[in-house]
Amino acid sequence: MSLAEELRSVIAGEVDDSPQTLETYSRDASLFVLKPEVVVRPNSVEDVQKLVRFVAAEKKKGRAISLTPRAAGTDMSGGPLGESIIVDMLAHFNKTLEIKEDEEGGYAVVEPGVFYRDFDKETRAHNLILPSYTASRELCTVGGMAANDSGGERNLKLGKTARWVQELEVVLADGNVYTLANLSGHEFAEKLKETSFEGEVYRSMAKLVSENKDTIEKAKPQVSKNSSGYALWDIGDGATSLNLARLMVGSQGTMCIITKITYRLVRPKAHSSMVILFMNDLDDLGKTIPLLLKHDPDSIESYDDKTFSLATKYFPEFALQMKANIISLGISFLPEVWRLLTGGIPKLVVLVEFRDDAQNKALQKARALAADISSMHDKDISVSIAKNEKESQKYWVVRHESFSLLRKKVRGMRTAPFIDDFVVPPHTLAEFLPRLNTILAEYDLTYTIAGHVGDGNFHIIPLIDPKRPDAEAIIEELSGKVYDLVLSYHGSITGEHNDGFIRTPFVEKMFGSKMTTLFNETEALFDPNDIFNPGKKVVRGLPGQGDIEPFAHLDLPHGTA
Repeated sequence: MSLAEELRSVIAGEVDDSPQTLETYSRDASLFVLKPEVVVRPNSVEDVQKLVRFVAAEKKKGRAISLTPRAAGTDMSGGPLGESIIVDMLAHFNKTLEIKEDEEGGYAVVEPGVFYRDFDKETRAHNLILPSYTASRELCTVGGMAANDSGGERNLKLGKTARWVQELEVVLADGNVYTLANLSGHEFAEKLKETSFEGEVYRSMAKLVSENKDTIEKAKPQVSKNSSGYALWDIGDGATSLNLARLMVGSQGTMCIITKITYRLVRPKAHSSMVILFMNDLDDLGKTIPLLLKHDPDSIESYDDKTFSLATKYFPEFALQMKANIISLGISFLPEVWRLLTGGIPKLVVLVEFRDDAQNKALQKARALAADISSMHDKDISVSIAKNEKESQKYWVVRHESFSLLRKKVRGMRTAPFIDDFVVPPHTLAEFLPRLNTILAEYDLTYTIAGHVGDGNFHIIPLIDPKRPDAEAIIEELSGKVYDLVLSYHGSITGEHNDGFIRTPFVEKMFGSKMTTLFNETEALFDPNDIFNPGKKVVRGLPGQGDIEPFAHLDLPHGTA
């Protein structure tokens, strides 16, 4: 009997092992390909429980079997890829169950397979938003956002997804349903007394955190964004409180299957104005970034000259994305065209947005910054102001759509996200970026740079000819060099895209052997039989992350897949 036939007798939802489906689910937005044995679409929490219990029982018998949760499949790290059972949460876990307003804003209870774009429409009907949305907000789900601890352009002031997760309903390795939240005081003390699997997990995690507080504090990332490892530094002291919901956010499906999320929501500020900086010398970032941060903007985003050129080359597609008349849009870009003709393509375009409840107040903040920038008398920086949301939209479209256009339009090459999400302290950028460019210049690569410059979080997307014989060697070698540089500045190897296949080999390099051991122990407490999304974050049974075959599933002719 095939695994698919077995599973059809276990769950009520669909079980699919057709060649077309397996091919589709063998890929995400990463460089990897890994064909699963079967795809299941559970139609209820009870189905998820039955799946977990079945796989746990089979794993105890020594069978090589596992569960990899998946939603939209837009991950760039290989996170939702697995060789056993893919659990598709998109098909039936796709409902927003409740939205409520309160004095602090509001909250929503939602299933993990809901697309953010649909969730956003529903929450905005109540004048509420989940502010940690990503540049891929039209494609991703709210469950994927929680699994990766995603962030985006609002992170600078409002933080990543972890800040907004209030509760998680999950199925743990014993096949039971639990609600995880921040527990403290009497509630926490009572939880520690329980004799259930959950109670044992709480006791073990409380001990792990309290007994290793010095190691955890020392290994804590020193930058504002991080999705690598498990957030042991942010879940309480283990003596008076513990927040296991926070631990699951960013865990990439390696310790549970999320079936329901309660998100805190905020009331958005309705109006915005933007200052656009056209920078011809990246060395100017050293004095510019502190000035921008001093004005306390809502976001600071950026994209480079190659991204700008891409937008110019595929101008009609950007017009389509904006639902704009191409002639009127072309007219709106005339100031930028004039800048190109007179000063060339800028090395970096920086977008600094201010939001407020009144348009005149947002514009006042933008004008104050523009005046400060102009007073620097720097010939390598020119400044423009988009007075309102409509005027700034064209810049946001370039920022949001560049990666999508790279994937769809560049022929004979493929996007290679492997150094796509590092973070360094913003004040180090003037020194860091030239050193990064020196490393990148050693390789014959075309690449774009965009990112959240206010957080020091950059997305570098090289383009690689998959047929070139040295492609795999370049990826492995360049990854090591870039991450060594990032870590020399006390940065993070991933700010919001998570570890997956692409960065798990570098987790120990970032956190050290002691912290990596704690990550392994944490994962083993929740998932003793290693049934949830193996091969991501930690690899069980190995003495250190350095023993992982770094790029075993690369979709390249010289990869090993």
